[in-house]
Amino acid sequence: MNQVYTVTEVNQYIKNLFYRDSTLGHVYIKGEVSNCKYHTSGHIYFTLKDASGQMACVMFAGQRKGLTFRLEEGQSVIALGSVSVYERDGKYQLYASEIVLDGLGILYERFDRLKKALEEEGLFDKEHKKPIPLYPKKIGIVTASTGAAIQDIINIAGRRNPYVQLILYPAQVQGIGSSQSVVKGIKALDRLGLDTIIIGRGGGSIEDLWAFNEEIVARAIYECHTPIISAVGHETDITIADFVSDLRAPTPSAAAELAVNDYITFQNNIREYRNHLNKSMMRQITYQQSRIREFKIRLDYASPAYQIRQKRQQLMDLENKLRLIINQQIREKRHQLKIYITKLEGLSPLSKLNQGYALVVGEDNKPIQSIEKVNKEDTLTISLLDGDIRARVESVANVKRGNQ
Repeated sequence: MNQVYTVTEVNQYIKNLFYRDSTLGHVYIKGEVSNCKYHTSGHIYFTLKDASGQMACVMFAGQRKGLTFRLEEGQSVIALGSVSVYERDGKYQLYASEIVLDGLGILYERFDRLKKALEEEGLFDKEHKKPIPLYPKKIGIVTASTGAAIQDIINIAGRRNPYVQLILYPAQVQGIGSSQSVVKGIKALDRLGLDTIIIGRGGGSIEDLWAFNEEIVARAIYECHTPIISAVGHETDITIADFVSDLRAPTPSAAAELAVNDYITFQNNIREYRNHLNKSMMRQITYQQSRIREFKIRLDYASPAYQIRQKRQQLMDLENKLRLIINQQIREKRHQLKIYITKLEGLSPLSKLNQGYALVVGEDNKPIQSIEKVNKEDTLTISLLDGDIRARVESVANVKRGNQ
């Protein structure tokens, strides 16, 4: 037996087939509404049918914001959505994201076809987007001169920055020839060298806004050298001009907010920057002054004059230390000398002579220490403290000395 699949696995497989099909992921389906039911949850369940078949459809509550009318039985509509499988019932159905009455279907098809063509050509690429100047002086506006859009832009621009000059090109923004009028306005303002251009109008139906879905307008925006902000209709309205412009604003009022800088905020920022700059400068000045003092001290230490003073002081200190050492050595040597003198005095013959003793030497000037060295008639020299005596020996007597 071949491999067996569960019902859920087959339903998931079929659902993946639908998911990978790009046509079924974004498809317009035309038909007559039947079995239409508004659920308490906000979802709408209905069936689209024609002469030969029918298809179950659902529009979830989150998608209903794009529905501008109440869906009713028998209406001929065009629904945009994706076809997928509802796994629980094993049936495919259309998950609708937009629903329009049949008369508008051709416009939506033209819109979708042109959008894809221009996108493939690269007119929507981000690298072609020009930055909007932060502090503009002159702003051009392409819109109707009598509509609410221009009044909103004037009011908000005046409130945010009364010094910005607004230049209006009164264009026709609805009806036959409106797209050509918008193109003329873009080209005329682009030649003036403005900072920014705002193009747009107030809300309306898709037919009312169609001038901003024309290819000539898209190419004029793309070729414009001045940054362009598109502000067409309400927040939910999307036009080709929004994709080509450098910046999209949900409304004309929002475009004025984006294009015109807030002068009060600008002044506050300038004050904050000035305070911050002053504080930074004072910190730098204090820091540099501290470094200068440090460098001056280091320079003073390294200067020849300072080094000479230091060496001179060191020499003076060494001289004093040497003098103290010498004096100490002198005192010590003097003390030792006194000791030696005392010892010498104790051993000196002169000290004995001073006590009444005499030094007797023979003719050979050697001291006579024994009578055995003396003969009769020898000449002796007797040295006293105050002089010498020359004497001749008459006799020699041996005297025995001993302890009594």
